[in-house]
Amino acid sequence: MKKASKFEKVAARCWNLLNEGKPFTPIFVIGTMLLYHLPDLGQPDYVKSFFLSFLFVLPLFMIYYIYDYPLFLRNYLWIPYIAFLIVWQFADVKLLLLAIGLYFFFTVFFWGTLYYHLRIGTTWWNFTRFWKLVLKNSDSTSGNAQEQMPKFLLLLSLWQWGYEQMERGGQSMPISQLAIYYASVFLFSWILHKHLFDWKPKVISTYTNNVAVPKKAINEKVIVIVIDGMRKDRFEQANAPFLKSLRQNGTEFTQMETVYPARTVVCFTSMFTGTYPFEHGIRSNMVWKLGIKVESIFDSLRKVGKTGRLLGIAHLVDSFGDDVETVTAVMHNDVADRNIIERAKLIMKEQDPDLLIVQLIATDQTGHSRGVLYDEYLQKIEEADALVQEYVEWLEEQGKLNNATLIVCADHGQADGIGGHGHLDEGERYVPFFMYGPAIERGKRIEEKHSLVSLAPMIAYLLGAPYPSHSRGPVLMEAIRKKGNNEETKSDRLFTGA
Repeated sequence: MKKASKFEKVAARCWNLLNEGKPFTPIFVIGTMLLYHLPDLGQPDYVKSFFLSFLFVLPLFMIYYIYDYPLFLRNYLWIPYIAFLIVWQFADVKLLLLAIGLYFFFTVFFWGTLYYHLRIGTTWWNFTRFWKLVLKNSDSTSGNAQEQMPKFLLLLSLWQWGYEQMERGGQSMPISQLAIYYASVFLFSWILHKHLFDWKPKVISTYTNNVAVPKKAINEKVIVIVIDGMRKDRFEQANAPFLKSLRQNGTEFTQMETVYPARTVVCFTSMFTGTYPFEHGIRSNMVWKLGIKVESIFDSLRKVGKTGRLLGIAHLVDSFGDDVETVTAVMHNDVADRNIIERAKLIMKEQDPDLLIVQLIATDQTGHSRGVLYDEYLQKIEEADALVQEYVEWLEEQGKLNNATLIVCADHGQADGIGGHGHLDEGERYVPFFMYGPAIERGKRIEEKHSLVSLAPMIAYLLGAPYPSHSRGPVLMEAIRKKGNNEETKSDRLFTGA
């Protein structure tokens, strides 16, 4: 399987400028205004009027970049726009229709059809379903019509109003009125986010200290399989006998919570540093400054002469750099996970790392392109189940699981619509998480709430490495088998394919 090329890594970062909601808004609004005013290019003072009117609307761009307006708060985005219509009584219908048309062309046809067809082989008819997914979506991407429409309609209206004022000389521009309006929108946004945005997971206030690192490693190896975007309730509905056998015969954490915002690069970074975005510095899939600000589990392993590898998509290089073995994300989704498993075999055979993390991507990509409430999504979970079984049995044949722990989880769930994830809507927050191995309790269910930030310190504990420098998650000691408890025999093991 091919690695992600340098071009693909750059292209992935560029795509995030359009895929992430925050950078998309200014890019889309500026692009739409430029297109709308193409006929004015030859007019005297065009550049001056365009630029000065942009400066007048810049404070609103900044407010909407700072405040996310997640989930139901998006309903309140229409209030500033209605206030604008009442106060200024201005609407350029042609501009607004152009913007709406461009937006749905981009999301439904360019992104939802052309992009997914070229990258993962989705049918050319994907737009027949994708338009419904966009309207229903709840995440923080540009595909969220509930967020983007009230934002760009207001920004374009204010900008066009200011442009026309500048064209008339600008003498009648009500600066004080604009200042009051922007101050009101800022205060409105601050109050909403201060008092209504209350569903973020609670941050663990102390660093990992619930147990000392053992003097001798418990395991020789830890294998982590992350089924990207596997929604918990849909996993329960899927026919996934091997994964469910691992869960039944290991320890399951039924209330394992992901981090906020629940975006792939953010989640992976938190999972393998043990801390949160405010500390490790990765706040979305759009990474402005490469690399993390804290130690990762890979750094911890190096301190004790051990190695770890993460097999995943190009986005993860932005956080973990050379610790990532990249896979190309440009391939048909029906063969993506198969190719990743084959590459995982090769890495284990050639490099034999003490920690191997494998990211399976087909479930997440199907959720994004075809939705999570359809049979295609369950099918990808079931395919992942068969591939995980194949890989585990291969590891057993190679003698790699004699003293190893398997950890299976998702980085985030997915909400309805285009596999939404970001703001922890229903279906995103709690993820499947279970462990299996000779050091792990058999048939145990932990009902108390835990966080994915416990994954890094748990790995460190099993491999006898120091906890990453800013690790906050407690080690999941409830899963550790006590001496003499449920002693395992060879015939008990699932690795043999029984």
